[in-house]
Amino acid sequence: MSSTEKFDGRWFTATTSDGVEVAFAADGSIGVRNSKLGEDGHVLEFTPAEWDAFLDGAMKDEFTIPA
Repeated sequence: MSSTEKFDGRWFTATTSDGVEVAFAADGSIGVRNSKLGEDGHVLEFTPAEWDAFLDGAMKDEFTIPA
């Protein structure tokens, strides 16, 4: 089963997103893809621990590029 099939029909897009979609699979993994590419694009797949670490970093503004 491909990653696209694994998350098929479960994609969510934030209202402030510029083409990023997120999906949650039955096995707990999280998929991220570029909605502009749709099913033809690659899916980045993360474990729940990886996703939690990413969200924690985003909330702490750890990914801001210095001016």
